[in-house]
Parts: sequence; structure tokens; C-alpha cells
Amino acid sequence: MLDPDVRRVLEGTSIAHLATVMPDGSPHTVPLWIGAYGDRIVFLTGPGSRKARNLRRDPRVALSIAPADNPFEPVIVRGRVAEWLEGDAAWEIIDQLSTKYIGAPYPREQERVVAVIEPEQQTVGVR
Repeated sequence: MLDPDVRRVLEGTSIAHLATVMPDGSPHTVPLWIGAYGDRIVFLTGPGSRKARNLRRDPRVALSIAPADNPFEPVIVRGRVAEWLEGDAAWEIIDQLSTKYIGAPYPREQERVVAVIEPEQQTVGVR
């Protein structure tokens, strides 16, 4: 279940930073668009991107979000990618995220997939 404060941030346009694990065990982090999908969290990526390759090998993730309306109350989520969406199901979510962030559907020039994160730990604010 998503914490209501986490959901509020996910429904806004804050940029998240996603941390994954590289094959050698080192961290890899990238900024990305993010959203709520039921009680899960979604983001889009290319199927062959570094983050996608990392997550298919090791599904553990950490997300850090500094809310646009209060960057001093960060949101931290840890979890696992529980599902990958492709095709029409993915594009529906991708277009929702794109419209939220840039006001228009996502261009179709490149193949994209959606990772669905099952949150395991959620923290709001500094603790």
C-alpha cells in the first residue's frame, strides 16, 4: 500500500532518482519520470537501457525524490521491479507520464517499456 504522502509526490511532477545495481555490484543512478499505478510505482525506459539490464538481472531498486513543493521533505522508496509492461499497456502509462511532465504524449520513435515497482519500504522526511 502506498503511503498517502508518497502517492501525493508520485502524482506530481517531481523528478525521481533511481538506483540500481551494476553487474560488478557498484551503484548506478539515473533521474527519471515516475508515477503511481495502483499501489505500485511505474517508470518508463528503453528495453536495452543500462537500468533495464540491471533490473532484469537484479530487481532491487531505491528511489529518491525531492518533492517540487517541499524539497526538504524527501521521499525514499525501496522495493523490487515486480513486472515489466510492453506494448499497448506500457504505452498507455508512458503517455500518462509524458502528458503529466511535458503536456503531450511520448514520441514513438524508440521502443519503450514500463517497469512496475512493488514498494517494500517508504520514508517521508528525514529520519
